[in-house]
Amino acid sequence: MLSTIIYRSHLCDAVPIKELEELAKKANKINESFKVTGILLFNGTHFFQVLEGPNDAVLAIYKRICEDSRHHNIVELMRDYAPSRRFGNAGMELFDLREHDKTTVLQAVLDKGTSKYQLTYDDRALQFLRTFVEAREKENYFEIPSTDSWDFIVDENPVLTGNSTHSGVENYRFAFQPIIDPLSRRIVSLEALMRHPDGSSPRGYFAQDTSRDIYETDLKSKKLAFALAKKLGIEGLTLSINLLPGSLVMVPDAVDFLLREIHENGLVPEQIVVEVTENEVISRVEAFDTAIRQLKAAGISLAIDDFGAGSAGLLLLARIQPDKIKIDREIISDVHKSGTKQAIVQAIIKCCSALQISVTAAGIEKA
Repeated sequence: MLSTIIYRSHLCDAVPIKELEELAKKANKINESFKVTGILLFNGTHFFQVLEGPNDAVLAIYKRICEDSRHHNIVELMRDYAPSRRFGNAGMELFDLREHDKTTVLQAVLDKGTSKYQLTYDDRALQFLRTFVEAREKENYFEIPSTDSWDFIVDENPVLTGNSTHSGVENYRFAFQPIIDPLSRRIVSLEALMRHPDGSSPRGYFAQDTSRDIYETDLKSKKLAFALAKKLGIEGLTLSINLLPGSLVMVPDAVDFLLREIHENGLVPEQIVVEVTENEVISRVEAFDTAIRQLKAAGISLAIDDFGAGSAGLLLLARIQPDKIKIDREIISDVHKSGTKQAIVQAIIKCCSALQISVTAAGIEKA
């Protein structure tokens, strides 16, 4: 199977540019031994490379590239499959864009093409290549500093104190996950996550219930969440709770129940954020819309959790117009390596910025 990987990267400052030719020669020999071909562009600071060949060989070469300490901010732009090679004459051909006129370099690169059919302007690989040659790629990404340039400061004093135990007999627990504003370097909210008694996801617990019991348990569990939040002492913070959309429409007076428990535990509605996911199909749309209006009218904020994980995120965004969204961790995980994920995240941020919707994200675990 013939596969293609395209990536861009940033040359490390300590590497002399004069070493590029020798670097390209070594890459050419290695690629030839793996039957991998392609083309390498350099604009003075950034590399752009197209790798083509047998799938396992391309992956092996790309792994070596990612481990090379002479460049950083390596971002995969495209991974695809093709019936033939676009550039098949050499293991790796280097184009130093500083030595070419921008009006002619694209044609010079195209002239190296070996595809049976002339490369066309609707070819994705060519579109990436053209964007790099014309220096328009910076519109689509942020330059990420190398990981060794980050400083991490450990907080010596705990942010929250309090006893989070509860004397009830409920056969579930809650874990409180902090939501952090990295610019102010402080916890701004806590998310109450329902857990099985063994600490795992509550899915196994819910699987034992009938459909109606799931919704009732989901809603009534928030009584414990509010009580624990009160014991933790969350003055100045917001509290996010997760609710199945069905819990708001299948359980009678669901909104009234939430408001009553909020007040009984010394909290205020403006302090609460109700998070719903896009994964569950909303069967009673009008009833759901009514419940959302009641929540907002009472002062409770609304968020879409796991945004991007299901198939109805944009529809739900348009329907309920939330105050916040939380991007799903699968989109965030290794976003610094994926041009595809970066484009999706930037599109989400741009959309939410236009709608004045706050954006948070799960799964941020490395610089």
